[in-house]
Amino acid sequence: MSVAAVTARGTRRLSLSWLRLFAVPAAVGIGIAASFGVFQTLAPGPADSGVLNSTFLESRFVGHLALSFISFGIVALVGVPLGVLIAIGARPFRVLVFLLANLGQAVPGIGILVLLYAWLGLGAEPTIIGLVIFGLLPVLRNTVAGINGVDPAVIESARGMGMTRLQALLSVEIPLASALIFAGLRTTLVLVIGTATLGNFIGGGGLGDVIASGINRSDRIVLVGAVMVAALALLADWALSLVERAVVPKRISA
Repeated sequence: MSVAAVTARGTRRLSLSWLRLFAVPAAVGIGIAASFGVFQTLAPGPADSGVLNSTFLESRFVGHLALSFISFGIVALVGVPLGVLIAIGARPFRVLVFLLANLGQAVPGIGILVLLYAWLGLGAEPTIIGLVIFGLLPVLRNTVAGINGVDPAVIESARGMGMTRLQALLSVEIPLASALIFAGLRTTLVLVIGTATLGNFIGGGGLGDVIASGINRSDRIVLVGAVMVAALALLADWALSLVERAVVPKRISA
């Protein structure tokens, strides 16, 4: 193969890579533009002026960001280390933790929030606790699957080179499992952002307030709230995918 052909192929791959990189923001922009067109066709309601203004929307958007990213941060900080411990721990411990995590996902999100409201009252704190419980399972499951999926021969080779068990875990197993771990984190991030809208029922705030303000009153308000949540979820997942591209070794990602 000639040098020109190799160069052309490399340039084409680079162009496709950049196209894929910015495909999600472009799609979100197109979706928002299309939603604006739909918005113009909907009849205005009496509640529009009180909700569809920059002050109300910005405060609820910032509140939704706080609910989502605080909850996600707690899940990441707790779920990944706990998943690693489960993967290398005894089977009874694994069964117990997964039983509790599965229970958190089996119960509907609104059910968890209502139970926490009965215990802790209204506010952002019970909403965050509920989101953490609801979002823990995908991170745990993918972390355990990633660690357990590492070829034992690779671990033995690392140990044969003089690594301790901890060094092999940190330098070999976790990097090899990082693609699956990030897949679980991305699933949880989208799940948490979507479920955070239910925080409105227990005074958690966020974009759920926008959607609830328009139910049975204004289709415009409901549309704006839903589009904001969807755009936030897609862009947050895209941003985390950029972190994944930077952190996960390319061969493992492939």
